[in-house]
Amino acid sequence: MTEPLSQSNLGFRLMSLMFCVRDWLRPPTRILQESGVRPGMAVLDFGCGRGGFSLAAASLVGPEGHVYGAIACVGRQTLIFTELCHACGGCLLVCPEGAIREVPKPIGRLRTGASGPVQFVEGVLNVGEAMSPPAIRAVKGSAPDVELTVLDCPPGTSCPVIESVRGCDLLLLVTEPTPFGLHDLKLAVEMARALGLKFGVVVNRADAGDREVWDYCQRQRIAILAEIPDDRAVAEAYSRGELAASCVPHVAERIRGLLETLQSGARV
Repeated sequence: MTEPLSQSNLGFRLMSLMFCVRDWLRPPTRILQESGVRPGMAVLDFGCGRGGFSLAAASLVGPEGHVYGAIACVGRQTLIFTELCHACGGCLLVCPEGAIREVPKPIGRLRTGASGPVQFVEGVLNVGEAMSPPAIRAVKGSAPDVELTVLDCPPGTSCPVIESVRGCDLLLLVTEPTPFGLHDLKLAVEMARALGLKFGVVVNRADAGDREVWDYCQRQRIAILAEIPDDRAVAEAYSRGELAASCVPHVAERIRGLLETLQSGARV
């Protein structure tokens, strides 16, 4: 089943309040000065939020400089760059002529379905659409009311990841025993701690690479909840469009053990 996915600005209005507190603690002007913004520069505020940095940048670059956001005035013509709009509502609040109004903007589709007893919800962005957080919020808001909900996040610590993990009870940080895997794991751990979220680690392809991931987790007192060995049978299952947990017995056993660990309320 599919239905239109529209961008709501409620989340961004709440986030705007958070930005006010952030800007009070560390003023944007100071941050921009430390970044080297000087008079006469051209500044692009991509993802302007409530506009705090745009206004600060405008004061620093002066009349000879430029600050670009989602709305620009060229002579007597106003240009609106919808792909830069974060639905913060700032332009609506500050427009002196009251000439701006907000309307829903379709950004993709919300798809729901089921595979056996498992229900799933998927957000699919339109081609060229860059704003995924609204889609993620729609997916989370449409999740069925069940005992266990799993959110599959992209790797890294970008805005889509932050939006995905916000409000979660537990993060499973899946990594591999490689320098690249350890690098991303450290970033994810810093993110989880900054957000005050509980987390544990799952080591994929655990019998390949080095032991740096285990040493790091031991130093940081991070629980390793499961280890999944490298197996060609897993790649072969994926190539056939099958779940490894359904056709590779030892993987099924480890995933089952991981689920039991989580359901038992193991300390992480």
